[in-house]
Amino acid sequence: MKKGRRLLCERSRIKYGFIQVQQKTYPVTALCRVMQVSTSAYYEWLKAPQERDKDQQDQSVSEKARQIFIDNKQCFGSRRLADRLQKQGFTVGRFKMRRIMRDLKLQVRYPKRFKVTTDSNHSEAISPNRLDRQFQVAKPNQVWTTDITYVWTLQGWLYVAVVIDLFSRQVVGWAIDDHMRTSLCVQALQMAFWRRKPPPGLLHHSDRGSQYASREYRQHLAVMKMEQSMSRKGNCWDNSPTERFFRSLKHEQLNYEKFKTQEAAKLSVIDYLAFYNGRRSHSTLGYLSPLEFEREFYRNAA
Repeated sequence: MKKGRRLLCERSRIKYGFIQVQQKTYPVTALCRVMQVSTSAYYEWLKAPQERDKDQQDQSVSEKARQIFIDNKQCFGSRRLADRLQKQGFTVGRFKMRRIMRDLKLQVRYPKRFKVTTDSNHSEAISPNRLDRQFQVAKPNQVWTTDITYVWTLQGWLYVAVVIDLFSRQVVGWAIDDHMRTSLCVQALQMAFWRRKPPPGLLHHSDRGSQYASREYRQHLAVMKMEQSMSRKGNCWDNSPTERFFRSLKHEQLNYEKFKTQEAAKLSVIDYLAFYNGRRSHSTLGYLSPLEFEREFYRNAA
């Protein structure tokens, strides 16, 4: 019985194949009548491979999307996932990606509020807000922004200072320690300076924290020939690119870990810095990572 069914199916496929070849010359209805098959069955046969191919393509897209989502710390939404897949040769739009994420139950991590670490109640001099929220920069090493955040561990608080190049949003300098004294910020600044060797006149923007307003920190800026800019009092939007980086650091990595030691927290921050600079795409950078964006700039400038 099974053998007979297979034989009938094979005969039908031969007939359908003959019709497919001859339909450029003769009407399909006439060919189906001669071959004693229905036109609806023929069209179903034509459609089946396309549907199988589409199902296979959708499965491939879904598997790749899940992999990219996990590899990027569960922080990519439908736009970023679609863009990353398109760059890898897949045909997928944002809305299809949204459906795939829903089917796969891929839920993006969302940020939590964090406390302010700025101590602006001091007697040090305050520099004017020269940056004035002009966050679009023409090339690297024109404007750097900086700030401090905190990480809780079972051994106590750990503090992270970063310096960000506003052009590409790349973290170009950082320091991590169990205090938030001026020396922490100086270490991050020195790392950025020796790594990048910026030309004189770079604009350095921070909040009004006592570390950045201190005489020690200003002396380093003077030696490095940098011009200082500070946010208005209590206005986090004046330094929003750095605030956004800290928000990403928290909700994409730190908020989901409980650190027993400060060393473990430090390693986690360093791991995220490597991910952020090298792989995390930004909508403001055309969905490129900071390193990719800078490489593209220098390639076009050559």
